[in-house]
Amino acid sequence: MINTFRSLSVVPLLIVVLLLPGCASYYSHFGVFPATNSAGEPREVRVSWRSADYPDWWLANDRATAITVETQCSDRTWRLTDAGGREERSSSNGCGDGIRACGDTALDLDVRSGQPVEPGTVCLAVFPAQTSLAITDLGRQVELRVYCRPERTQQEIDGETVNMDYIRASSVPYRVDIRKVPRGSLADRMPDLDDSVCEQD
Repeated sequence: MINTFRSLSVVPLLIVVLLLPGCASYYSHFGVFPATNSAGEPREVRVSWRSADYPDWWLANDRATAITVETQCSDRTWRLTDAGGREERSSSNGCGDGIRACGDTALDLDVRSGQPVEPGTVCLAVFPAQTSLAITDLGRQVELRVYCRPERTQQEIDGETVNMDYIRASSVPYRVDIRKVPRGSLADRMPDLDDSVCEQD
């Protein structure tokens, strides 16, 4: 009877331990590389995401945020998600499997056809586009493919001219060296994109 009571009293404690997030190690991932935007202007491009890594013996799976891709001097931000992180769930996971970002029918053109993208068209993707590839699988180097260009590089929003340009499409993947640092550490400082270049253009 006593042994049974002790076993039952351990169950709530075990449940609490299994739900605790404390066993995860939290990291920031980021990298900046030089490229050219669709207007032919030299720009820096920043790639970043965050992750929570769990030990192999832990029941929870590793997790990661979407990958953010930002181009210097532009207000257009891309968010690449994998099949586990997309809000639009369908047989094709929004715009395909792997790690991808869909184009906007009102903003983007398909460089292959020169026409506005259709719903579900892939504009940015991590290469190779494996069906099972997840953001948590990525290492110290990422290869990025771009398949679209902006329909207009500038737009008027609330009376202001906003730059909507982004990294130029290329048949060769962009290779990005990625730093992985503990979140909250002294090394956890995202590199800035220098805005003074924008004022000179």
